[in-house]
Amino acid sequence: MSNKTLIVIVGPTAIGKTSLAIQLARHFKTEIISADSRQFFKEMEIGTAKPSVEELAAAPHHFINSHSIQTLFSTGDFEIEAMKTITSLFKNHDQVVMVGGSGLYINAVCNGLDDLPETDLSVRERLNHVFAEQGLEEIKNQLRAADPEYYDKVDQANPQRMIRGLEFFLSTGTKLSSHLTNSKKVRPFKILKIGLNMDRSLLYQQINHRVDLMMEAGLLDEVRRLAPHKGLNALNTVGYSELFQYLDAELTLQEAVEQIKQNTRRFAKRQLTWFRKDPDTQWFEPNAYPAILSYLLKNL
Repeated sequence: MSNKTLIVIVGPTAIGKTSLAIQLARHFKTEIISADSRQFFKEMEIGTAKPSVEELAAAPHHFINSHSIQTLFSTGDFEIEAMKTITSLFKNHDQVVMVGGSGLYINAVCNGLDDLPETDLSVRERLNHVFAEQGLEEIKNQLRAADPEYYDKVDQANPQRMIRGLEFFLSTGTKLSSHLTNSKKVRPFKILKIGLNMDRSLLYQQINHRVDLMMEAGLLDEVRRLAPHKGLNALNTVGYSELFQYLDAELTLQEAVEQIKQNTRRFAKRQLTWFRKDPDTQWFEPNAYPAILSYLLKNL
């Protein structure tokens, strides 16, 4: 597959990755792999900013509404399923577009993950219960004691990653950090990475506006419907957690909406920090489609 190219589009939330992915997919007459860890889940519609019905019709998408929140779908699962899909698409296309803001999922496809021993899912369930009952601080304290190296590297605002590290230690008796070699798997196709960035204050305005649009579109009703499942990992995420707090009378609605905006801005900042570490990413403004296309055509 040396003549095949995976075009990867990364960047912070609300910057316009979906629009660019569709433009490129239409130009190259190809299909799109979504690498957004929240858009997999069919029950989470409004709060995950999925492509619209029109956008989904404009180009074939994979891994949108592909799983239920009841399903355990790990980064490793995504690597396996996405690679199968990409390999299949390359039979009929010379280019495939992958787009998303989830750095771990992008990395799983581009560089591969370490082959890790299986863990005990009952341990994960128990830790999810600890998290729900005692909060993230208890998970943090246990992980810090069990695997300080992993604790120092992991995003400590991401409960799923923290639980994963502790789950691994309690299941295998070994540290997850000792299994992470960071050795890249060599993919049989070319990878070209496009990063989108813009003035920070403008991005934050777009984020705030998007949250307002989500509320107008019925995000609160969506969260209310999902409230019986709020202990699930998939729902422990920005836009849902804050409104669960409102439903539990821990925040006013205005406070919850402001926290969604603030937490989304912080998330965007973390996304940029992650993606900027990759020297292979070529950065553009979101509205620079001609320059992006020119860059790709020169490097295919």
